Amino acid sequence: MSRPLSIAVAPYDRTLPLMAGLVPIAGVAPAYVTAPLEEIFARAFDEQAFDVTELSFSNYLYLTATTGCPYVGLPVFPSRAFRHSAVYIRTDRGIRGPRDLAGRLVGVREFSMTAALVARGVLEDDFGLRAAEVRWRYGPADSEDSQPIIRVRPRGVELEPLTGADNLSDALSEGALDALIAYKPPKAFLKGAPNIRRLFVDYPAIEADYARRTGIFPIMHLIGVHREIAEREPDLCRHICDAFDAARRYAMARTQETQAPFTSLPWAPAEMARVSGILGGDFWRYGVQANRAAIEALCRYSFEQGIAPRKLTPEELFVPGALDWESTA
Repeated sequence: MSRPLSIAVAPYDRTLPLMAGLVPIAGVAPAYVTAPLEEIFARAFDEQAFDVTELSFSNYLYLTATTGCPYVGLPVFPSRAFRHSAVYIRTDRGIRGPRDLAGRLVGVREFSMTAALVARGVLEDDFGLRAAEVRWRYGPADSEDSQPIIRVRPRGVELEPLTGADNLSDALSEGALDALIAYKPPKAFLKGAPNIRRLFVDYPAIEADYARRTGIFPIMHLIGVHREIAEREPDLCRHICDAFDAARRYAMARTQETQAPFTSLPWAPAEMARVSGILGGDFWRYGVQANRAAIEALCRYSFEQGIAPRKLTPEELFVPGALDWESTA
């Protein structure tokens, strides 16, 4: 008899094969839940609402290092993104490069969100701009956004609520902020508001160079399993990893199809080949060892930016029985 399991995850190409029943989880009768990611994260962290869930990596780090997280990680990473493109500036403030952000008012929805963690880490590693040199302001991303949940008061960092505007996009447009770190383009930028552009205009080339130099494809989210389940059913954790990996392989393979294209992108196979040339042929691989550099970078960023009180290690973050689990190529 299959064990019932609630699983909350966003509907990506690499998770939809699970949701569609194309890929089973051995011994499990899954009930998939999908919702806006902010809702999934809040319900997971605050209500322990799911057996298995997608989690913000940054907030998972913070809770693991402080009060403890009700979930323990599996080395499955459904969301990854480079974040040089996440920094937006006003062009009338004399900001010509990353170091010019020192002393400026910079908005962020949540200081602890992973997109901002990674963007700040890159700014410090490659350009010497420390998070503590910036004056941070938080608030809703735009007029339709909910109020952010502030879990962290970073040590040694000025972090205050936004004033003078109702949301970050308007604040940037009206000049109440000098810059903004956002996980999606702010509405003011999309509408072509004057004096707003990305800090790194040619971000695809800059991000590709970063990937070649560091070997890192930044991780945004991981899969967590409720600690009681992980402790009681260690074999189940590996079955979940295997299933998520099979769904990932299904999606990656079908992206290269030409007879009946899997995606809506007309040149998806060519784009797949181009990305593989930059990141390697198995660039979305799961597992601790294959992603150790990216995981260790997140641990270091969290400590250096005043979020986690100590620098965690990868071994502290994942189910012990899954530390040696690896993706199948």
